[in-house]
Amino acid sequence: MISSNARFTIVALLLAATALFVHARSDGRFVPPRSSLATFPIEMSRWVGTDIPIPNEALKKLGPGEFLQRTYHDRTAEQSNVDLYIAYFPNQTVVDRHLPEQCLAGSGWSVVESEVTNLTLPGEAPFPVNRYLIAKGADRQLILFWYSAQGRRVAREDGMDWYLVLDRGFNRADNALIRMNTELQSGEEPRDAEQRLLSFAALANPLFKKYIPAH
Repeated sequence: MISSNARFTIVALLLAATALFVHARSDGRFVPPRSSLATFPIEMSRWVGTDIPIPNEALKKLGPGEFLQRTYHDRTAEQSNVDLYIAYFPNQTVVDRHLPEQCLAGSGWSVVESEVTNLTLPGEAPFPVNRYLIAKGADRQLILFWYSAQGRRVAREDGMDWYLVLDRGFNRADNALIRMNTELQSGEEPRDAEQRLLSFAALANPLFKKYIPAH
């Protein structure tokens, strides 16, 4: 049986070795090959997209990375749109801590519902995402968003922070945020808007691996 002093020594040595390993590899992060977000398909089945420029002031706040903001319209249904936002950061050590509630409040939106739920897509194991129902006056939108890094998908910022710290030891610091939202039409229930998001996500999800490296 290992004594408590011996266990302490082993743990201390492992921590010291890990610190040295991370420090030695902290310069020049490895960024795996990937496709530019600019090449993300503008058409997916019945959905046709239109790029929405991101203001320079917002880009400066976001920092180094690549970003896609696009509105997709369903050609088979009037007034049926889904907004897609992807932010890819090649070298980020901590997830941006701007709370969604604060950002939404600053834009005049209030959170009606918020929860973490499991998203189940064809060919994928369920994974956690944030689900928000927001309102501004008579307008309502449903939002799904999550973080992704090295094939892992999480809903919470602190969960992504843990993976970023872990991956530093393997010379990786890249991660992404994926957000989809849709406006509820007059008389439409949130569950109907959610089905629209799920239908869109089923088409978009298999494409993400080209733009957000899993390995």
